[in-house]
Parts: sequence; C-alpha cells; structure tokens
Amino acid sequence: MKLIGVDVGGTFTDVILGNTESQSVAIHKVPTTPDDPGRGVLQGMIEICERSKIDRAEIDHVLHGTTIATNAVLEFDGAATGMITTAGYRDILHIGRHQRPQHYSIMQDIPWQDRPLVQRRHRKVVDERLGPPDGAVLIPLDEDAVRQAARELKEAGVEAISVCFLFSYINSAHEDRAAEIVREEYPECFVTTSSAISPQFREFERFTTAAMNAFIGPKVRDYVTNLERAISDSGFRADLHVMGSNGGVATGAMVSERPVLTLLSGPAAGVLGGAACGARCGRNRLITFDVGGTSADIGLIIDGQFAEATARDTWIGGYPVLAPMIDIHTIGAGGGSIAYLDSGEAFRVGPQSAGAAPGPAAYSRGGTLPTVTDANVVLGRLQPGNFLGGEMVLDRGSAHKVMGDLAERLGMTPEAAADGVLTIINANMANAIRSRTVQKGHDPREFSLVAFGGAGPLHAVDVARDLGIPEVIIPPYPGITSAAGLLTTDLKYDAVRTEFQVSGDVDRNRLTRDFEAMQEILAAQFGADGLSTDQVNYQRSGDLRYVGQGYELRVPVADGPVDEANLAAIFKAFQDIHNTEYGHVFEDNPIEIVNIRVTGVGKMPKIELPTSNADNDVADAQIDELSAHFHVGGKLKALSVPLFVRDRLPVDQVINGPTIIVQKDTTIVIPPGANARSEAVGNLIIKTGFRS
Repeated sequence: MKLIGVDVGGTFTDVILGNTESQSVAIHKVPTTPDDPGRGVLQGMIEICERSKIDRAEIDHVLHGTTIATNAVLEFDGAATGMITTAGYRDILHIGRHQRPQHYSIMQDIPWQDRPLVQRRHRKVVDERLGPPDGAVLIPLDEDAVRQAARELKEAGVEAISVCFLFSYINSAHEDRAAEIVREEYPECFVTTSSAISPQFREFERFTTAAMNAFIGPKVRDYVTNLERAISDSGFRADLHVMGSNGGVATGAMVSERPVLTLLSGPAAGVLGGAACGARCGRNRLITFDVGGTSADIGLIIDGQFAEATARDTWIGGYPVLAPMIDIHTIGAGGGSIAYLDSGEAFRVGPQSAGAAPGPAAYSRGGTLPTVTDANVVLGRLQPGNFLGGEMVLDRGSAHKVMGDLAERLGMTPEAAADGVLTIINANMANAIRSRTVQKGHDPREFSLVAFGGAGPLHAVDVARDLGIPEVIIPPYPGITSAAGLLTTDLKYDAVRTEFQVSGDVDRNRLTRDFEAMQEILAAQFGADGLSTDQVNYQRSGDLRYVGQGYELRVPVADGPVDEANLAAIFKAFQDIHNTEYGHVFEDNPIEIVNIRVTGVGKMPKIELPTSNADNDVADAQIDELSAHFHVGGKLKALSVPLFVRDRLPVDQVINGPTIIVQKDTTIVIPPGANARSEAVGNLIIKTGFRS
C-alpha cells in the first residue's frame, strides 16, 4: 500500500509518502498556508507524488494531523454557539467550580468567564430532570420548550447548539430527543449532545466539552469536508483519516461529528513518531521534544507506553476538556519565537511567534522582528545555503540586522544577543520538561531525549545538558517525525461510562454487562468503517479513587467477566499506581470505581523508516568548514566547525563536537564536549557529555 502522512505546523506543512511493500519513503515540506491550511496540505500531496513519479490514484490512505480545532480554541475563533440545558443550570459554564487558575491573584484571566464559549443570552433552559442512580425520569422533557429554544437560537444567528442536561451520562434519552427536535427546527445547525461527546459525571467539565465541540464544530466540519472534496477532485482515490488526541486516527465522518477529539492532533502524532523512533534502538523511557516554528511539545513515554492525561490535566486554552488525550505539555517556544524587551526592559523570548507569515527576518517574507531562527543564523548554526536541502536560502543580512537592532538596545554585540536568545529559549524548554518529569516524580536523567521538529535538533543537546539527560536521539527525518508518526498509528476509538461503585459492594454482573455493551458500540463503529472483527482489539480500564478523593487514577482491567479474582486485581493495581503517583497508600480505605473505559484499536497499514547502510569514510560526509559560535571555557567563541551531510555519515563511527550536521528537514548541532554516532536503524545517537 501507498500512504501519505501530512502534518500542518505553524511554519511548514510536512509530508511523507510511504510504501508498505518496498518500505521506501519520500519526504517533502511546503510553507503552511494559514488562510486555508488545506491548500498547503493538497499542494504538498501533489508535489510529493510528482517528485516520486507516483500516480495520485495509487495512494491508498491519507493520514492527517491538523491544528484547525486547536487554533479555533486558542484564537477564540469559533462559531456563534448556543446551549439548551436543564432549568436552573444556565450558568454552569460561567460558575465552574469556583476554582481560580491563580489562587492568590486578584487580577487574572478566567477563560470560561472572560471568553465564554456560549454567551449567556444564547443559553436556553427547559424543564426536564433525570435522577441518579439509574437515570429515572423525575420531570418529563418539555418538548415544546426545546422547540421554542431552537427557534430563538436560530433567530439569533447561532450556528451551533450543544444540548447539556443533568445526569445525561446515566440516561441520554432526554438529550437525544432534544437534539432531534433541534435538527427538525434548524437542520443546517451543528448539533451536539454532552452524552455523545463525554458521558461522564462532572457537569462543568462535561458541559464545557460539549460547548467546545459545538464552538469548533462548523469550522472543523467544513475543513474536513472541503479537504476530502479537494483530494478527490485532484485525482486522489485515498480515504482521509485524521489524527486524534488519543493517539489514534479517526475517519473524516467521525471527526466532523466530534471535532473535540482532534484538539491535540499534530502533537499526538509527534509522540507516536518519537515512540517508534525509540523502539527502533531499544529505548523505552523517552522524553519527546518536538520543536517547530511556533511551539515546543513535550511528551513522556515510560516502558514503551505514552502517558495519558487525567481529568485534572486536560485543559486546552484554559478550558477543561473531558476527552481522551495523550499527556502533552505545550509552550510557546519555536524557531519563530520573537525576542524582545518587555515594558520593564526585561529580555524575553516568546510566546509570540512570527509564524509562517511573515516568519523570521531570515525568511525574506517581510519579517522585521528578531526570532530564534535569526539568532541561530547569526551564530552560524543555521547555514543559509543548506536550509531545506537548499530549496530555501536564508537571508543572513536580514538576520544580522534585526539581531543587531536588539543588541544595540541591550548594549552588546549581535552574537552575544543571539546567544542570549538561545539561552532564554532553551531554559524555557528545559523548564517545560521539568514540569512533566521532576514535578511528577520522574528523574529526567533516566530518560533519552528524542528531539525532532524542524528546530528540535538545533537545541536538543543544550536542553538535555540543562536537565542532566545523557543521551539525545535524532530520528531519521526529524522535521517530519509527526507526519511519520501518522503512518505508525491505528484507527482508535474510546468509550466511557460512569459507574460509582465502591469496594465491598460492587455489582460485578453490572460491570461485566457495561464493559460488553461499550465494546459492542465500538465494534459497530469499526464495522461501519469497514474493519472486520479480527482487525480490532480492545483494552479495558477504569478510573478509580479512594472514597472522598477529588480525582481518579487510570487502572488497567483484564478482559472477560469481572469475577472476584479480576476485581481483586483491579483494586491491587490501583493501590500500586497510587503508591507510585503519590508515594503512599491507604490500605484500609474503601475504593471507588468511578468510570470504566473501553478502547478499541483497528489495525491500519504501517511503514518502517529505512535503515542506514552507509559504509563510506567520515571525510566523504563532510561538505564544508564553517565558523560558528559556541561556549568554550565559559566564553562565547567563534570556532571552525566541520559541516556534514547526514545521509553520508558512516554507521557506528563517532563524530566529536563541535560540528553541524545538515539534512533536508533540519539542522543538528553537536556542541563541544558532545559526540554523535549514526546507527544502522537510522537514528543518530548523541552523547551530551559535560559542559566545556
């Protein structure tokens, strides 16, 4: 089969073409088109097919990582959204949980109040009430009120409506019927229900997740629909799958209905690509370090498994989201991050970015502000003629001008100012990694740092040294690792159900029935996607806590009926995980099973990145000798540095720093005191050493 993976970044759109039969790959990068990202996606697909001399009709699958949903939230650029909810609960979205993001600040941004996903005038209430524990009808749904609310919201120009009732996670009948009525009255409206998106307790989080799904729904639906049409009209016969936040892909139809599932689409693909890279060289404790043009994304892989975000950690743009997500931490730090002096004359870098347009000054697209990329050019770490394999020539003069302007304000040389830019951005990225490792009880010195993205290999060794990480792994194609990760994943769907059962009084038959019912729902979805039963496997888990705790821990659950032995194993696993997470257990305290989950994984075709078999001499890989600035003996000095081409490097031969290694999709910096070795599996292993 022939597969295309496309990941849209802030500056470039990355494309990889893989053939599962020949195990050959081709890579390509095109500038991101912010006004319509789909245009850049299609351009990249067409160009890579032309360069590889492959007929577009031969492509079987297109797998896509997109930032459409994320950007709509971060830029607060969604649809005019309405809500229909239970009478008396109109202001759940505003009140939240009385939790302030900054406990002691009297001046702070509370997103759900400052930028409500649904304006209060667009929140309509109707009489209805279901009651726990079995969802019995206490007050029938007032269908006339629902119909009137739909008409009023239509008249107000609302484009999307979320239906959010109390206890719908137990019984969805009222929400389902209300959604039917809304569609009858307003068929062109995007309609979603909280029970379809996140059937879990916690009204604030569930309502917010449903409101966010509606807020971004029309934009994501239109994007996916238009992209599918454009792909088809351009002669491709491939189906489109979109990367989800849970580490799997979903069909275009599923994403159009539940766009909230794609909020971390691109970064999730990067974690998968990093995990595949580590597995190729036998490393299973990894920190993924994905640095692009606008952001740095940090992920954690332990024993080959990526960490999943918990209910207390899943926030996008300041809003809580109850949806399955890989645990990824993102900060505004990338090649386009702007260096500036703030109102107090403090030297800062990011989170503002020059993005793809106008981009860094060195891109010659109108950028006039100094960026991280410009700093790397000034220090000689990015070579103007070897950027994107020579397809794009950087403007050294423009980079020196904007960095010189900043240096003049700082009273230092342009090189010193550029070094300051890198010092600040590297410290910001190191602190982001500490928040996912040290603050969660993990020692970063026990991990390898997998560095990718266009800018990751430029900064990886300096960041690793700040953290005491001994080893950096550079994938074969660092700049398109997220796109490559798309071609290593599977179709993946999740189902969740709230249980509220306490140890000592667990209805094992109910648990068994509920697990089986959720698996049947997922099986039907996979069947609709054309997968047979032997192509799908399922994993079960539960969210458990001690009675009285505020949040839960995810615990694996064995397949089959929930008998005494299975139940005992579940509680034992919870105690072990609690001890690992918090350092203690309460052996005599009752344990509550809050939610149960089933994850279905449908097998998709995959590619293997090519291995390296270069047996030439190191001298054959060197193409130039250049001047670049590095710290030696505590001082910034200009050093004579060899420039190597990566795909000519011999296998298992150590190259000592300082040196710079170039390839089409990134530049790799090996500072003094570090060394690099190319492996047969295609990875470049860098030993960070110590500071000189």
